[in-house]
Amino acid sequence: MSVTITPPKERTCELCGRDERWDDEADGWRIADEPGNVYCIHEWDINGSFVPLEE
Repeated sequence: MSVTITPPKERTCELCGRDERWDDEADGWRIADEPGNVYCIHEWDINGSFVPLEE
């Protein structure tokens, strides 16, 4: 049985609304639109409802 881990491709801060998308070329997160609050300690919407495992 093989399991594939699929990381998230986008995330949103639940505090300031900042949207980010994964950039494969840069191997990192990039701001999608507005930066939100630059002083925010971001709380991303990646939680127990996101299932990174695929069988």
